[in-house]
Amino acid sequence: MQKTLDQFAIGEHGVVRHIAGEGKMRRRLLDMGITPGAEIMLRKKAPLGDPLEITVRGYELTLRATEAQLVTMERCGG
Repeated sequence: MQKTLDQFAIGEHGVVRHIAGEGKMRRRLLDMGITPGAEIMLRKKAPLGDPLEITVRGYELTLRATEAQLVTMERCGG
C-alpha cells in the first residue's frame, strides 16, 4: 500500500518509492538521503502534525509536513 510520508503513523516503517516536486525542495530531500529505495521510520510527530521526525540511513531528520507530502512511500510488511 502506498501513501505519503506525512500519512504514516508513529513507528511505521516504509521504503521510498517516489519523490515528487521539483527544484530546490526536491534537491533538498535527495541531498538529505531521502532517495528511492531508502527505508524510513517515522519516529515522532508534533502535536499539530508539523514537523515530523524520521530515521533514514541511520540518522534522525526533522521534516516539515509539506516536505513529507512529496515523499511517496510503500509500507514495509504489507
